[in-house]
Amino acid sequence: MNIPSKYNANEVEGKWYDYWMKHNYFHSEVDKREPYTIVIPPPNVTGVLHMGHMLNNTIQDVLIRRARLQGKNACWVPGTDHASIATEAKVVAKLKEAGINKDDLTREEFLKHAFEWKNEYGGIILEQLKKLGASCDWERTKFTMDDDMSESVIKVFVDLYNKGMIYRGYRMVNWDPEAKTTLSDEEVIYEERQGNLYYLQYDIVGSDEKVTIATTRPETILGDSAICINPNDERFSHLKGKKAIVPLCNREIPIIEDEYVDVEFGTGCLKVTPAHDENDKVLGEKHKLEVIDIFNEDATLNSFGLHYKGKDRFVVRKEISKELEEKGYLVKVEQHTNKVGTSERTKAVIEPRLSDQWFLKMEKLAKPAIDAVLGEDSDVKLYPKKFENTYRHWMENIRDWNISRQLWWGQQIPAFYFGDGKEDFVVAEKIEDAVKLAQEKTGNSSLSASDLRQDPDVLDTWFSSWLWPMSVFDGIRNPENEEINYYYPTNDLVTGPDILFFWVARMIIAGYEYKGERPFENVYLTGLVRDKQRRKMSKSLGNSPDALKLIEDFGADGVRVGLLLSAAAGNDLMFDEDLCQQGKGFANKIWNTFRLIKGWEIDETLEQPETAKIGLAWYEAKFQKALIEIEDHFSKYRLSDALMVIYKLITDDFSSWLLEIVKPGYQQPIDAKTYKEVIKVLENNLKVLHPFMPFLTEEIWQYIADRTPEEALIVAEYPKVKESNEQLISEFEFASEVVSGIRTIRKNKNISFKETIDLSVINNEKASEQFDTVIKKLGNVAELSYVSEKVDGASSYRVKSNEYFVPISLDNIDVEAEITKLNAELKRAEGFLFGIQKKLSNERFVNNAPEQVLALERKKEADTLAKIETIKASLVSLQ
Repeated sequence: MNIPSKYNANEVEGKWYDYWMKHNYFHSEVDKREPYTIVIPPPNVTGVLHMGHMLNNTIQDVLIRRARLQGKNACWVPGTDHASIATEAKVVAKLKEAGINKDDLTREEFLKHAFEWKNEYGGIILEQLKKLGASCDWERTKFTMDDDMSESVIKVFVDLYNKGMIYRGYRMVNWDPEAKTTLSDEEVIYEERQGNLYYLQYDIVGSDEKVTIATTRPETILGDSAICINPNDERFSHLKGKKAIVPLCNREIPIIEDEYVDVEFGTGCLKVTPAHDENDKVLGEKHKLEVIDIFNEDATLNSFGLHYKGKDRFVVRKEISKELEEKGYLVKVEQHTNKVGTSERTKAVIEPRLSDQWFLKMEKLAKPAIDAVLGEDSDVKLYPKKFENTYRHWMENIRDWNISRQLWWGQQIPAFYFGDGKEDFVVAEKIEDAVKLAQEKTGNSSLSASDLRQDPDVLDTWFSSWLWPMSVFDGIRNPENEEINYYYPTNDLVTGPDILFFWVARMIIAGYEYKGERPFENVYLTGLVRDKQRRKMSKSLGNSPDALKLIEDFGADGVRVGLLLSAAAGNDLMFDEDLCQQGKGFANKIWNTFRLIKGWEIDETLEQPETAKIGLAWYEAKFQKALIEIEDHFSKYRLSDALMVIYKLITDDFSSWLLEIVKPGYQQPIDAKTYKEVIKVLENNLKVLHPFMPFLTEEIWQYIADRTPEEALIVAEYPKVKESNEQLISEFEFASEVVSGIRTIRKNKNISFKETIDLSVINNEKASEQFDTVIKKLGNVAELSYVSEKVDGASSYRVKSNEYFVPISLDNIDVEAEITKLNAELKRAEGFLFGIQKKLSNERFVNNAPEQVLALERKKEADTLAKIETIKASLVSLQ
C-alpha cells in the first residue's frame, strides 16, 4: 500500500466526513443499548461559525464520539434558534436594501420574506460545523420555528395560562428602541458610562422663587409630572403644597413630599417622570400623578416633545441643554458616571417604558430547579462547581419573566381579543377553540373567527428554546412517545456560562414542570475564548480569527487539539494560533510514526526478542494507567487534561520509547509477533485519540488494514480499563533514567551513538534486571556488568543510589575542557551542600520542621555528597 509521505488534512477530512455520512454512523434510533444524548445549544439562525462555537462543539463532539466508541447509542441533536430580534433586524435591513419598508407589508408578506431569508442563510453555521467534524445526527436537525416545535411552544403557553401562571400586565418594561420591542431584565447589559449631571431651575408658581433639580436626562423634563422633596428636609419645607413650572413647556406641576428622595443626591429635589423611570412610576402611582410619555417607539420625541418632535433622544439632549442654557434655566453641568442599560442584542440604550405585556410567574416554577442544582442530593451537576453561586443568585432573586416581544418573527401569542376591555380576550391553541371560548365568555353564540383579532406580539425566543431537550423529541405534544421516553433526560449539556440563567436554568424549570425530572444530568460550562492579550474576541476589535481559515490552514484536527489543550472547564481560553500549529505538528508526528512502522520488513521466522517482549509489557501497563487517568478526567469534565495524557502517552511513551525498544536494526526485519503487537498498540492509541482527532485517526486506521464499514474506527470498541502493573512502570522509569544517563555521557564525551560501550553498575538500589536488555539496546551497550567497587578511569553518573560507570578513552576527550567543566560542577554541588548543611545545623529548624521535610533535606544532603564523590573520582581519573 502506497502511504503518502505527508499528511494532507484538506484531502483527508472531506473524504472521511463523506464516508461517515454515507454509512449513517451519526444517526440514532431507539434500540436496546444504553442511550447517550446531547442536544446542541442551538446557534442563532443568523450565525456563522466563531471561536466560541468551535470550542463548544468540539467538546460536544469529543463526548459523543467517545460514547459511540463505548457502545452507547449516541444521539447528538443539532438545530438552530430563530433568534427573533437578530433575525428580524437582518430581514428588515435586507428589505430596506431592496427599497421595501416593513411597515408597508402585511404580517404574512413579511414572514414570507423572513422564511426565504432563513432558507437561504439559516443553515450556514450547521454546514460549517461539519467542517469541524461535528458528528451530529443531521436527520434530526430542528429549527425552533418548525411547525411541531411551534405547536409545542403554543401548547405550553396555553397550559401555563390556564394554570394561572401567565398574565397580562401594564408594567414598566425595558424597551429596545432599535429593535422596537421589550426585553426581559436578563437581556439588559449595564455598562458604566461617562455622562453629565444637568442642574436646572424651575420657577415656583406665584413667586419669584426658583427650585433647582439635577438630572442626567434633560430631554425628559418634557414628561415631568411633579417635583418631589423629602418631608424631613427643612431646606424645602416652605415649598410644601406649592407648584412649579416646567421649563420650555410652561406646564404647572405639583411639589409633592416623599421619603424616597435622597437628600444627599444632587440638590435634594427630584423631578418625577412616571412614564420614563421605574422608581418615578412607583411615586406616580402612589401620588396619582399624570403619566406623560414623550417618546415614540424608536425613541424619537412625540407631540409632547414640542419643537423637538421627530428628533432622536440623544440629539434632543444636546439641543435642549443648549436651549435651557440660553434661556437661563441651566445652572451648571457636572461630569457624572452612571450605569446605563443596553440591549444585549442591538447594543441600543434601553428606555424604560410603560406597556401592556405578557408575564410568566417564576417564583413557584423555580423552586424544583433550585433544589435540582443546589439541593443535598443534586440531580443536575454544574462543572465547574463555582457556577453554583451564580445560579443561586439568579434563581433566588428571580422575577416574573416578560415573555412578549413586539415583533413578527416568532411564535405569535395565542391570545384572541373580542373587545376593548382589559379582560376581553381568550387564550387557545387554535382559532376554532378561541371562538368557542369567546362565545362562552360573552354569551354571544354568533361570534365568529372574523370577530376575533390575535395578539400581534410574539413570544420571547427563550420561551421556545427552554423546551429544547423535550421538544426535539416531541415530548410536549406527545409526552409518552417512544423517543422522549428513551432519550430523555439527556446526559450532558455543553454551553457558555453567559446563558446559565437565560437558557440552562429555564430548561431545568421546564423539565420539572413538564416531565417531572431533570432535562440533563451534567452541565459543562466552557470559558470564553479570548486573545492572548486576554481581550474577549469580537468583530469590532478585529481579534477573532476566521474559523474556517484556521481549519484550512491547520486542519480540523489541529484546530480541535489547539483549542482543547488550553480549554480547562469554566476558565477562559487564551487563544493563540500557535496552539493550532501545535495540534498540526502532533498530527504530523503521529503520521510519521505510522509510516515508520509500516516501513518495517516482517520476517515470520524470527523469534520475538526479550527487549520487545518486556517493552510491550511495559507499554501495556503504561497504557492502562493512562486509560484510568483519562477516565477520571472525563468523569470530571477535564477534557484538556484527558487530551494531555493522550498527547504525552503517544508522543513520549509510544513514539520516543516503545518504538525505539522494538524497532529492528538498520536494514533488518522485525519479527511478526512484535509487529502485530505494535499494530494492536497503535490501534488502541487511535481509539482513545479518535474523539479528539477523528479525521487523522480514521485515515490511519483504514490504512492499517482493509476494513468493512462495520469495522470503521468511528464505531470500533473502546479499550476496556484493566489494572495496570505499577511495578513494571516504576522499573521502566528507573531504566529510562539509566538510558538517559548513558546518552548524556555519550554527548558530553563525544562518543558516537553508533559506537558500543561497556556499562558497569553498583546496584545499591537492588534494581530489577529485567530491563537490562532494553538498557543495552537503547544505550548501545556491549556489556552490562554488576560490580561492587568503583571502576577506575570511567565516567560515572548516579540514578538514585545506583552508580553507573562508562569506561572512557582519554583519546576522545579534551582533558582540560573536561577538568574545567567538572570543577564548575563540583563548585556548584559544594555550594548547594553548604546551604543544606547550614539548614540542618540550625537547631530551631530541626526542632520545628515536619519529619517529611527533614527526611527530604537529609536525602538531598546524601545525594549531593554522593555526587561530589563521583565528580572528584572523575577528576582523579583525568589527572
